[in-house]
Formats: sequence, C-alpha cells, structure tokens
Amino acid sequence: MSNQALYLRAANDLRPNAAQWEAYESKGHCVVLAGPGSGKTKTLTTKLARILHEDVQAPRGIACITFNNECARELEARLAQLGIEADERIFIGTVHSFSLTQIVLPYAKTAKLGLPDDFKVATQRDQAFALERAHKRIVGGPGNPQDMRFSMGRHRRSILNRQSEQWRTIDPQMSRLAAYEEELRKLGTIDFDDMPLLAVRALRDHEWLQRAILAKFPVLVVDEYQDLGRALHRMVLGLCFSTGIRLFAVGDVDQSVYGFTGAHPELLQQVAVRSDVETVRLEFNYRCGSNIVVASEFALGEVRGYRTPLGAHEGKIFFHALAGSYEDQANHLFSIVLPDLQRRLEKLRLGEIAILYPAAWIGDAITQLASRYGLGVLRSDANALYPRSSRLMRWLEDCAVWCCSGWRTGEPDFTKLVRDGIRLFAEDITSDDLRLQFQRHLIFALWNRRTRTIAVHDWLEGVRDDAFSEFLSGKMVRDEAETLRQFIERCGADGDAHGMTLEQFAGDGEQNERLNLSTLHSAKGREFRVVILFGMDSGRLPRNGATSNEIREARRTFYVGFTRPKEELHVVYTAARPSSFVVEVQKRMGVIAR
Repeated sequence: MSNQALYLRAANDLRPNAAQWEAYESKGHCVVLAGPGSGKTKTLTTKLARILHEDVQAPRGIACITFNNECARELEARLAQLGIEADERIFIGTVHSFSLTQIVLPYAKTAKLGLPDDFKVATQRDQAFALERAHKRIVGGPGNPQDMRFSMGRHRRSILNRQSEQWRTIDPQMSRLAAYEEELRKLGTIDFDDMPLLAVRALRDHEWLQRAILAKFPVLVVDEYQDLGRALHRMVLGLCFSTGIRLFAVGDVDQSVYGFTGAHPELLQQVAVRSDVETVRLEFNYRCGSNIVVASEFALGEVRGYRTPLGAHEGKIFFHALAGSYEDQANHLFSIVLPDLQRRLEKLRLGEIAILYPAAWIGDAITQLASRYGLGVLRSDANALYPRSSRLMRWLEDCAVWCCSGWRTGEPDFTKLVRDGIRLFAEDITSDDLRLQFQRHLIFALWNRRTRTIAVHDWLEGVRDDAFSEFLSGKMVRDEAETLRQFIERCGADGDAHGMTLEQFAGDGEQNERLNLSTLHSAKGREFRVVILFGMDSGRLPRNGATSNEIREARRTFYVGFTRPKEELHVVYTAARPSSFVVEVQKRMGVIAR
C-alpha cells in the first residue's frame, strides 16, 4: 500500500467525528483543543501526513515541536505507521532541540549570539560548577548553591527580556544569578534553558532568520502547547503571525501541570481566541469508560461536556481508604488489590497496570514492596535508574531487545536501529561512508552480544566501545553520555543495580513483564488498562501551604491521573487524611470508600 493510501485510510477513520474531520480539513492557522483520550495524536499525525503530501513541496518540510522526547518517539512511531519516516523534511523534537539544531547551531555566528565556535551543551557537572561560581560571586556566604537551581531556572524561563523592568524588579537576586550564564560561557557551554532563550533573541533581532525558517518549514506543528512556556509562545507569535508560517497546534488547558517549570496555560488560550485562528474542540473520550469520564469532571471541578462514543464500556472506580505508612498501603496493594485485579480482568498483564503518585520518593516504598513480591517495575520518575526521556538510553533499550529476541523476530527492525542511531549521533555521522561504517560497527557490536543473561554492565560497555564511543563528545550528546556513564557505574560491582541482566534491561519476555510506576506528571499523555492513584492525601495533593494557583494546578494534576485508565481506576489514600479532591469526587459520586 502506498504512503498516500495509508494516510487517506487513516483520514477516512476521522470522518465520523465531525471535530476531528474539521481539524483535518483546516487550511490556515488551527488550534485543536483536545481533552483526554480524544484521539488527538491520530488527528495530529494524519494531518501531518496530509500536509507533507498535499501542501508542502520537497525539499521544504514541517517542524513539529513536542513537550519531551517521549512525545517525539510516539509521534515518530505513529507517522511510521503511515509510511512516513523522520528525515530532513520533517523535524520532530522538543523546543530545546528545535532551538539548538535549527537556529543556534547553524546561525549562532551569523546572528552574533556571542558563543564560541566550538561551544558545547553543558553537562550536569558543568551546570553545577557554573552555579557554584555564580553563587559565590552574587550571594556569597554559606548555603548550598544547588538549592537555588530550580528557582533560578524558572525565573530565567519566565522573563525572556533581560532589559525589562520585570527582570530587574520581580526577583533581583535571581536576576543577578544570571551570572550563572556568564560562568557557563566561560566554560564554552550553554544549557537547555539557554537554547530557546538564544533562539528567541536571534529571531527577534534578525528578520532574515525568520525568513530562513519560513523557507525551510512553511508549517509549524506544536503538540501539548499548554506546557511549552513563554519562549515557544514568543516563537509562534513571531514565526506564524508575523513571518507567515502556518500553525497547527494541539493542547488542553485542563492538562497543564508544569507551572513549576514555567508553563502558562493561558498562552494556549491567547492563541485559540485569535480571529485569524480556526479553533476546534474534540469532545469525545475514546479511552476511558463512561463512568470514569463522568467522574473526571468531578475530579477537575469543571463541566466540560466530554462524551464517550456509543457502545463504550462503562469503566469502574474504586476508593481504598487505608491505614498505616505508605509501605503498609503498598503491601495491601500487592497482597489484596493486585491479585483481585488479575482474577477479575481477563488476560491482564502487569504492563497494563500503572501506579501513579504525587512525588518520586513515594515510588521508592512501592518499588521495595514490589521487589519483595517478586514483581518487576518500570519507573518513570526522578528516582528511576535513568531518565526515561534520554534518547540514548531508550535507543540502547531497543538495541537490547534486538539482542534478546529481535534478531530472530525482526522487532525491532535493525534498519530502524541504524537509522535512529545515525540521527542520535548526526552531529558526527555526516557522510555516506560514516553512515556505512556506523552500520557495520553496530551490527558487529550487537551480533556478538546476543546473550540474554549477560550482565548489562558488560553489554553496555562493549556496545559503547565497539559501536559509538567516538561520537559521545559531540555538542548534543554530552549530557546523554554522562547519563550512560552513571548508569554503567550503577550496574557495576558496587552499584545499586549490580547483577541486572540484558533481558531485565530490555524488559524482554513474559518473565520481564513489569508494573508501570510513575509520578502523576510523568504519566501525562499515557494510557493504561488499570490505573492506581496512590498517596492521594491531604498535604500531598495539594501540598500544604499551596497558593490558589498551585491548588488549581494540583487539581489539574489529579485530573490527569484520573483520566489515564481505560477500564478501572483505583484511588488509594490514607483514611485519616484524604485529599480534598478525593473527598469531593466521593461526595458527588455518592460512594462510600471501601
């Protein structure tokens, strides 16, 4: 089947939903307001395929900006199903990646950004050192400079114009800590927050640069617009509403849960209400059972009118008021709730279950109990063995799956492993000869390490040394290389992951089926057959002393977790201190906790 036939078939599936079809048919700027489970990714990728086939002639293409690398992987996988592989015509990545690869790297010198020719992306060590130097200059005295890192980062992202009155007056000490940026430059580095800030400055100061981006990408697609912050919003205003790039944006104000990093949901609203923008609202929830959809409005505290399609399953909600510590409550989960689920739900796999919690440290208690019960876990929080957002580590996971079983089954496809590796190290793999050399080295490295029980420490060191060690000093992968180094160290003789095998790292095979553990924030955009909301307590969600804005965001976070399950939702809380959100949902549902 041709690529065009694939996307036309997908488009035909959108026809029964009038709003999805309206978004697909849009011609100019379009904002799609997409609630949970509304089919927004299918709408987005089908629209992308149509634009590439019908609206944008090669060699021009599309830039698609996503919230994180996980979102980018999902979009790439969905587009591959439509016969579209990411190449030079289509950029898919974060706002940081877009800023770095499309603006800062190619135009830093011409746009006079004041960066050395050989600048690099700062590692965590570089950033810590620069902050210590800046703290000593500006604050002085005792105290841990790293304690100011989060607040400083949010301040830098929130106020883009360093000559503005806001920058001077809102928090003068944090503004003076911009000396941190000077210390980074002394090291010849920029950090991730620098990337969009530098890009915005370059676009603002150089109209020719705006035209250059228009020439390459006449269409800009933005996913999860509500989470991407002021720098992205400033780019959209300049590139789309001044330069003439066409905008197709998708988002949901009700799922904006990253205010602590500088997200502002009102920015999506500002774009959606413009007279030159067509705004489409997706009202159906295809994911959750009907009872969960109804109750989700109680969780949000707002009426949105979301509906389920005819014939949708009902879905069930259970409340568990438990006593004792989180360890005690986790023991109840694994001894009572989980076995009951496996008895009642046909062919339920561990990988179809997610336990979501407000903070990463709560996941530690659950992980320890899971281990005692002989259950594997896959964590997506700050205390995971490595960040799930790491492109290098996720690629290595795919390589590990190939070594365990993929070399026999073709899943994952080796050609895709090569292609993804070349994209990962694109800064250094710049010719056909180098691409062929990388392919040869990779097949040698993997083929000779197809042993499921090999220590992952030895496997990682061997694959790195044989296949890609020479590419780990590039600007764009230095921090990824540090993540890999730290993980290899943790898998060593003295590490907390000592003894992990290749098949455990890959999660390959039925014996490696694992429960999903995640913070509520990291679960956004994902879906599971069963979701257990754990630690839904007063003081945790919302936290004690929260401001009115923080309470609203905590409520949206609760709503995000509430709308992840397809079939069953279990809400677990300490009986003596339930979250006010839980109490309100129970009252409005008229249920008694069990």
